[in-house]
Amino acid sequence: MYQPYLRGKQFELIGIRELTTPVLLPNKTKVSPIIEPVKNSSTLKTTLKELVSSDINFTIIANPQVGTFTDIDAIFDAIKSSVGNSKNYQVGIIFHSRSNHTKAIEVLQKYADVIPALTIIHNTAFDNITDILALYQQHFTIKYNVINLSATSKRYHRNFDENTRVELDDYFNAQTKNSDYLQVDESGFSEEHLYYKEEGFIGFSDYLSIGEEYSETGFLPYAVAIHLSYAEPATNKIRVKHFVSNSNDDQSDIAGKFAEALDKLIAWCDQTGYNSVAIPYFREFHTNGHFPGLGTLKKLSLMNHIDLVLKLI
Repeated sequence: MYQPYLRGKQFELIGIRELTTPVLLPNKTKVSPIIEPVKNSSTLKTTLKELVSSDINFTIIANPQVGTFTDIDAIFDAIKSSVGNSKNYQVGIIFHSRSNHTKAIEVLQKYADVIPALTIIHNTAFDNITDILALYQQHFTIKYNVINLSATSKRYHRNFDENTRVELDDYFNAQTKNSDYLQVDESGFSEEHLYYKEEGFIGFSDYLSIGEEYSETGFLPYAVAIHLSYAEPATNKIRVKHFVSNSNDDQSDIAGKFAEALDKLIAWCDQTGYNSVAIPYFREFHTNGHFPGLGTLKKLSLMNHIDLVLKLI
């Protein structure tokens, strides 16, 4: 099972919503998105409603660690107003170094009627994790233990029921500036979809071709970069192509920079025959000479990545 990890920014949520019918629904037994909400928005609620109406399992995190959506009562209000009578979802709790488990359980008990099960995101390692989980299991079922491999020990997953283990890591090779990708062209991503089962996990998770790093505000870039995941033909390992503009001396003419990057993407797709749910959108922009905005580029990158992974598994 694939559990893509999304921050609940507007265009990421829209991407999931637009994927629901063409991609997620036909693969509903293979996918369960994790959403860390960063803002109390109508887009969040409509996205959750779309997943519920299509009976697609998901996790919505109740204690996000990034963004401005920090009112847990408001988060549960958003959940209540979105899920209706559905029980096909989990409430996620992020375990971190400052976690107060007694207080967390008290808060969760207030909303037990809208918690069918829990997903625990392990962003730190606790020596007494078995005892900690037992406290939660007195009140709730833990469906998934999502283990952040870069934040825990190599064998930490052995602490958990093998039927709940999901591995999480950030495989995106982020550069400091978009223009730096001109020197990279493409980079490796992961092969977890090939080996996660034999390594003792029932699922795997990643931060897509966006990366774990979170920024609250955007800014006009000097360069426009489009990141497109694809499978290496000989191995089926996932790699990421980076299509970057050339006129990167200042922050003017973002539309022109996008056109330069898009020319490279279309040429590569024509050469390789690569296609995904996102490529027709890019081709339409190329034909019409239209710049859809930087948020749409991130949305399409997300859509392409999820579509690719689900094809591979």
